[in-house]
Amino acid sequence: MNPTEVLRIVDAIHRDKNIDKEVVFQAIESALVSATRKYHSEESEVVIHIDREDGSISGHIDGEPVDPEEAVGRIGAQTAKQVIIQKIREAERDSLHDEYDEMVGQMVNGTVHRAEGGAAIVALGNVEAILPRSEQIPGESFHANDRVRAIVLEVRKQGSRVKVVLSRANKRFVQRLFEQEIPEITDEVIEIKNISREPGYRSKVAVDSSDQRVDCVGACVGVRGNRIKNIVDELSGERIDIVRWTDDPETLIPNALQPAEVEEVILCKMMGRAIVLVREDQLSLAIGRRGQNVRLASKLCGWDIEIMLREELEEQIERAVTAFTGIDGVTDSVAEQLVGEGFLSYDDLSVIESDALMAMGEFTEEEIERIRDEAENRGMEAERALETERRRNRSEQQNPGPAPPSAPPATPPCDTTPSPEGETP
Repeated sequence: MNPTEVLRIVDAIHRDKNIDKEVVFQAIESALVSATRKYHSEESEVVIHIDREDGSISGHIDGEPVDPEEAVGRIGAQTAKQVIIQKIREAERDSLHDEYDEMVGQMVNGTVHRAEGGAAIVALGNVEAILPRSEQIPGESFHANDRVRAIVLEVRKQGSRVKVVLSRANKRFVQRLFEQEIPEITDEVIEIKNISREPGYRSKVAVDSSDQRVDCVGACVGVRGNRIKNIVDELSGERIDIVRWTDDPETLIPNALQPAEVEEVILCKMMGRAIVLVREDQLSLAIGRRGQNVRLASKLCGWDIEIMLREELEEQIERAVTAFTGIDGVTDSVAEQLVGEGFLSYDDLSVIESDALMAMGEFTEEEIERIRDEAENRGMEAERALETERRRNRSEQQNPGPAPPSAPPATPPCDTTPSPEGETP
C-alpha cells in the first residue's frame, strides 16, 4: 500500500465524512490486523502501525518484523477493505450522533422530504430527521418541499444510522421562537423563567427583566403586537399569554390566571396547594375552557391551584372540620389546624406526613398510622357512595319511571313534552 495513497485516503475521508484523522488511521490499522490474523493464525500476536506523518506501514507477527502487504495477502486485502468500510461507517455514524446530540433542544431548519403516515421526514443537510405526528402541533400538516422549523428532541444510534427526532410540540420550541424574535432575550436583558404549554391551543410564558427600565411584557409583545404575532403565526394560531414573573407566589398566581381577576390567594405550603378565591362572574374565566387556564397556571407557578368562591371555601372548611373530628383522636383544635394547612378531604389526610401531624398534637406513630388508615377507609367509602349515586342517576335518566305516589312535590314541575294525542297538558 503506497504511503502517499494512505495519507490521501485518510485526508479525503476526514474532509468528506467529518471524521477525525486518528479515527481513520486506527480503523485501517484494526482492519489490517484482522486480515493478517485470518491469513496466518487467529492466535498470532499481530501489531500493525501506520506512521501519521509519512503514511508508511510497519508490522510485527509474534515479535518478528513483517511486510504488511506480504503478511495480508490478496484474500486478506479484501477482508481489510470490508473492515475499513465498516469502521468508517461506524465512525461516520458516531460523528453524526455527536454533532446532533450537542444540538438537542436547539432550533433547526429543514425541508420536508416526504410524509409517511402523518410523520414528516425532514432533510437537515447531512441527515434525515423525523417529525412524528405526536410532536407536531395539532391540526398542522406537511407536504414535500415545505420548509419547517423545529427543535432537536432526541438523537440515538439505530444500527449503522443515526435517528434524529424533531419536535414542534415541546415547550422548548416556544422558548427558541421567543429567543429568535426578541433580541432582549438573546442579550439576557429579559429572561424566560418558565413555560407551560398545551400545543395548538395555549401557552403561558413567564418572563422577567434584569433592567427595571425594560418592560419585559411589552418587549415580548412588540410594537402593535408584531413580535408576538410572528410567534403565534409559527405556532398555527396558538394563543400566547405573557406573564410577568415574580418570586412571590401570591403575586405570581394572579398574574398567571389573567385575564381573570383574583380576590385572594391562600397558600397551603404543606400541601403545595394554592386556594384562589374569585367572584362568581370570574369563576369560568379563571378556570378556562375545560380547565385549561388553571391547569397551565398551575404548571407555570409550580402550585396546585384550586379556584373557589368564598362561599364554597367556607362550606368545605365546615365539612372538613366536622369530618376530621369524627375520626377518633382528632380534636377540634387539630382539625382546625389541618384545615388551615389546606387539608380539606379524607384523601388529603390519608397522605399527611407523620412529622406534620405530630406538630399539631401529641400523637404516637401508631396513632398517626391509625388516623391515616381511617381517613383512607372513609375516603374509599365516600367514593363508593358517590359512584353508587352516579349509577343510580344514570339509570333513572335512561329508564325514567312514573313518579312515586307518595310525597308529591309542593310545586309540580313544568312539563312541556307533547302528549301522545299531540296536546300539551
